[in-house]
Amino acid sequence: MKINPLKGMKDYLPAEQRLRDYVQGRILETYRASGFERIATPLLEDMENLDKSEGGENLNLIFKVLKRGEKLDAALAAGSEKALSDMGLRYDLTLPLSRYYAANRDKLPTPFKVIQTDRVFRAERPQKGRLREFVQCDIDIVGDASPNAEIELIDVTARALLAIGFTDFTVNLNDRRLLRGMLEGMGFAPETLDSVCITFDKLDKVGPDGVAAELAEKGCPATAVAALRAFLGQGAADLSAVAALCADKAPAAALRQVMDAVTALAGGAYKVSYCPSLVRGQGYYTGMVFEVVCPAFSGAVAGGGRYDNMVGKFLGQPVPAVGFSIGFERICSVLLDQGFAIPAEKQKLALLYAPGADFAAVLKKAAELRQAYLVTVLPQGKKAGKQLAALESQGFAAAAFFETGEIKRFGQT
Repeated sequence: MKINPLKGMKDYLPAEQRLRDYVQGRILETYRASGFERIATPLLEDMENLDKSEGGENLNLIFKVLKRGEKLDAALAAGSEKALSDMGLRYDLTLPLSRYYAANRDKLPTPFKVIQTDRVFRAERPQKGRLREFVQCDIDIVGDASPNAEIELIDVTARALLAIGFTDFTVNLNDRRLLRGMLEGMGFAPETLDSVCITFDKLDKVGPDGVAAELAEKGCPATAVAALRAFLGQGAADLSAVAALCADKAPAAALRQVMDAVTALAGGAYKVSYCPSLVRGQGYYTGMVFEVVCPAFSGAVAGGGRYDNMVGKFLGQPVPAVGFSIGFERICSVLLDQGFAIPAEKQKLALLYAPGADFAAVLKKAAELRQAYLVTVLPQGKKAGKQLAALESQGFAAAAFFETGEIKRFGQT
């Protein structure tokens, strides 16, 4: 039998899991204090729903589940590869939430402010920072079409990051409608905008010249490419300058409203910035998109946006929705590498008892010690020195001896 987890999946040692529990606990505490309610949905979703979810490149990373029994035999006999699967593991939490809301909307408030912290699965090529099974921490507001939803989500997410201990981060914002309006104003054809945005999203990696070169290779009009290159050459983009290129001024006005409100709420604790190259990968985003970037983490630690059409795919009528997801796995991985110490956590103590001890009395003593320590009850080993050294290596701060009441604190002579 193989002892290692499947490729792209991970076992977590106790110290890692304690950190994960702490981070998730602080996030949940902030979310719940802000009036959001937690739900849970199944790991598996209908394959047809997944295929129609507009999840961008994630649609190529779905773990599909084969049909069973006679249905599988019939699909194999038909020779249809697509017919082999009728369900798949969810690749994010947005599609499941949309289906959930459509099924339960008569029992839910409007707007519905919801928490999801759960596992998702993507058939990624495993590498550092990219697992096939990972946890997402999402908050969403369903049923509010106003920019107030974006403002609240950004505020709550920022406060969750501050609660974990982040102090130097920037919230970058853009609007898909503003971006598309700008590109159309430069001369890109409407039917090519999805492809143009994919290239534009690479700006941080390839620079303005790289973006222009790739768009030229795609056969985009030279005048449009030149206009975009000249725009990027100006450096930091001004929201007013971009709005001037767009026929529809409403997206820019809404974005300005959100930026001004969030800046006021930040009170200098974090920065807020307009980022015209921010695209976000999922195809279901319809309006504002946002990311949180932090220099200490070399990139984004949270992201999200508005997806007003997703719920409507189930109901046949539009339902406004917007969500924000914290990069839980990335945060935990970096904090672990940095040796992050959980603040104000009680120290671990082992209460050791000899053979024949009154175990009920041992547990009563452990309950007393738990006022000051996290207490683990263990039988006393034959070789005290070896046992104490092992406990210290496992992160215990002290050991107490039930029979004598002595407490030995590690690291002290």
